[in-house]
Amino acid sequence: MSAPLLSLHKCCQLSTQLIVARRQWSSSSASPLLSRLLLILTQRFYDVEMLLNWRFQMSRKRLQRKNVYYGYTQRLYGPDIASAYYILRLRGGFRYVGHSDWFHSDHRGKFSWDFLNHKDTPLEEVDMSHTVINYTGLINLEKQRQLRTLKLRGCPELDDWFLARLHVFQDSLEELDISHCPRITTGGLAALRNLKELKRLNVSSLPGISSPGLVIILLEEMLPQCLITADGYDLSVRQEGGGGTDVQTQR
Repeated sequence: MSAPLLSLHKCCQLSTQLIVARRQWSSSSASPLLSRLLLILTQRFYDVEMLLNWRFQMSRKRLQRKNVYYGYTQRLYGPDIASAYYILRLRGGFRYVGHSDWFHSDHRGKFSWDFLNHKDTPLEEVDMSHTVINYTGLINLEKQRQLRTLKLRGCPELDDWFLARLHVFQDSLEELDISHCPRITTGGLAALRNLKELKRLNVSSLPGISSPGLVIILLEEMLPQCLITADGYDLSVRQEGGGGTDVQTQR
């Protein structure tokens, strides 16, 4: 539970306790000060609730704007420039096919516009780590059919639906990093079986998956040609039944 919601929950508990206390004292000498206090708390409760709801709605709208489809840019400059622009706007980085230089946004979101000189040059490596890329925004990268490396470390909006959509890169993607993404679950990882060219996969520290030892074993079976990195887990799997031994999977 987030800090604002936790504070709201505590406020609700306090209000409830005071209301109960007021009912107990109503038969005796209920203080006008207590009545005014209860009224103020009730008013503040709804004020805080409205404020939190407004903040949530605004944050979702900002997220939608950042992951909007860059259709106009694509029609004007082509899909490669549109993909590059989307990545830089989200403070990511990329490298074009046949080039060694990377294009990055700085800590203030500023970037060089030299990427416009590479029209009709597809992207080979993309690093969107710690950005707010989501399922909707992925459409801006779907035409990058020569994409070999995709790094998505620590992306808070990356979920199972996002992983299911990665099948569009099944003929090119060789390296994928989805470590430290809190919304990924065991069900989403099953969709990675479509990435038949995948050679390196990082699934370290995914808090949303249960039984990580079994999950890693299943991934190895689905992607036998892939080197899987899975740090940050206790990968021991206790066999069912009394007196079972532990099976260790190490990376």
